Amino acid sequence: MYGMLLESIQYYIQLQYGEDIWNEVLRIANCKHTVFNTHQIYPDNLALQLGEACAQITGGSYEHFISFFGKCFIRYSSKFGYDATIKATGRYFIEFLESVDNIHHQFSFTYPKMKSPSMYLTEVDENGCVLVYRSSRPGFSSYITGILKQCAEDFFHLNLKIKILGEASSASGSKKQILVNFRLDFDNKAYILHKKKKENGMRFAKLSPFSVDLFISLFPFAVLIDSKLFVIAVGENYGKIWNPEELCINKHVAKYFRLQRPKGIALTWKNIKNLQSVIFEMECNRGYGNFDNVKADESRDAEGPEIPKEPKNNLLLKGQMKYIHDINSIIFLCSPIINDIGELTGQSLFLNDLNFHGLSREMVLAGWQHNSKLQTMFDKAEQNSEELEQSYALLDQWKRRGDELLYSMIPKPIADRLGKGTSALDTCESFGSVTILFCELVGLQAKTVKETMEVVATMNQVFSAFDQLMDRFNVYKVETVGQIYMAACGAPERTDKHAEIMANIALSMLKAAADLSVENKIGIHSGPAVAGVVGIKVPRYCFFGDTVNTASRMQSSSEAGKIQISLDCKKLLPENRFNIQSRGYIQVKGKGDMLTYWLLET
Repeated sequence: MYGMLLESIQYYIQLQYGEDIWNEVLRIANCKHTVFNTHQIYPDNLALQLGEACAQITGGSYEHFISFFGKCFIRYSSKFGYDATIKATGRYFIEFLESVDNIHHQFSFTYPKMKSPSMYLTEVDENGCVLVYRSSRPGFSSYITGILKQCAEDFFHLNLKIKILGEASSASGSKKQILVNFRLDFDNKAYILHKKKKENGMRFAKLSPFSVDLFISLFPFAVLIDSKLFVIAVGENYGKIWNPEELCINKHVAKYFRLQRPKGIALTWKNIKNLQSVIFEMECNRGYGNFDNVKADESRDAEGPEIPKEPKNNLLLKGQMKYIHDINSIIFLCSPIINDIGELTGQSLFLNDLNFHGLSREMVLAGWQHNSKLQTMFDKAEQNSEELEQSYALLDQWKRRGDELLYSMIPKPIADRLGKGTSALDTCESFGSVTILFCELVGLQAKTVKETMEVVATMNQVFSAFDQLMDRFNVYKVETVGQIYMAACGAPERTDKHAEIMANIALSMLKAAADLSVENKIGIHSGPAVAGVVGIKVPRYCFFGDTVNTASRMQSSSEAGKIQISLDCKKLLPENRFNIQSRGYIQVKGKGDMLTYWLLET
């Protein structure tokens, strides 16, 4: 339901702060999504990034906004009827807290990729309780406080105060789990009174003790576990389906049973005892191959080793863990999960083996007992979703590469216009004044293949350094032909400082080439030009006009290690900012005598 959370954030930020603030939040959070979808998968930290952006824009605290997001989620989800599930969990807030994991379990069939947290209570008194929160998502403590406060206020009319007693992290298998202990303070007197009345009422019906054997026969698939997590008794039907060569009695429960749900919870005595109000699912291998190699003398309150791939034809059991105080043991009151009659024989079961007092028989006969088929479909859909995400990521990667290639041939503003449907002919524009630069690398000669490769490597280094200068000064690199590099400033993005910018670039190009032990000569000229996209198969943004020819003549008639500029370029440069020296008149092909200048380093 993470997508719904993001939907609620967008809805209430726009409602409370306006559309402009929300757009700024998306920009600062570097969020590429403008609309969120309930069933789409998003990065876990996206909500936290939105919270940081909101705090930065409004000046509020980060924790305030993360808590606000939790309140937004409850209000928003109530619009779609999810409040009915919360209201139906119990009469008291404590009963709702005990049922949170079961609610998440039911929602997991609607949202199969939901990463739901786990919660259980450790202390309950008249003034509140202690809630243990476990999740694979870090940084959501304030978000949980917002959810709890809104639920307490909206559905149970309680004024809830929350204090974080401590935070820790632990590893469950290969995943890291965040553990937070909350102290929830609220008026809990009504629940305590109800609990006492219930206990006193039960005392009127005192029964004589009876044997565990009788109790086990009433629940033919039950499993009785002691405080060290050893199996001390099992239901009578296990003898019908169990491998006769194996006995699970007096062996660790993890040897033959694997915890499937609640997810992310280690199979420990403490966890099982604290989660008695949560639906458990345990996978039983029926003695045909062990889930792990747990030894009898190992500590049973530590998390077990990594579990191998599940064997075939395992039996899935679903039910409740119930603590029996008199014998300090936990009994797993469960029934096998069978989808239809066809699966009975595969599990060595018959209808008579199923509980008479439950609905197992009726559900099997009706052709449905568990959502495992749905789960299989969801797993397949999840796999397809992951493959689709990978395809989208690959598509984005290739799109970025395509954009980079396109922007290397065509300026970004022009490429964006073409992408919107503008024809190549319409990109042709006349510019009253631009500055064109030509730079030629000199002294690079090669006679052998080895020398040629060295020249190519050197050119790549120098031109890469030039490209970085163009990006820094936001100047368009027109093309490279052989050892000549051409750049233009003032088009397609117009600026009155095009000559000044190009002069600074030329001086930087001289230094960059010198750092790589390469000489170059540069020529610059300013004047009018026409520019536009030319070409169909390999389109390029080209410049036309006498200004281009004159700039080329400035470069060809320049000298190694120097920058020659025309009089038209000099007139556009600020006075007393550059070191300019007159070269005098030179003969320029097609132009006759021209007065030119040297642009020198200051």
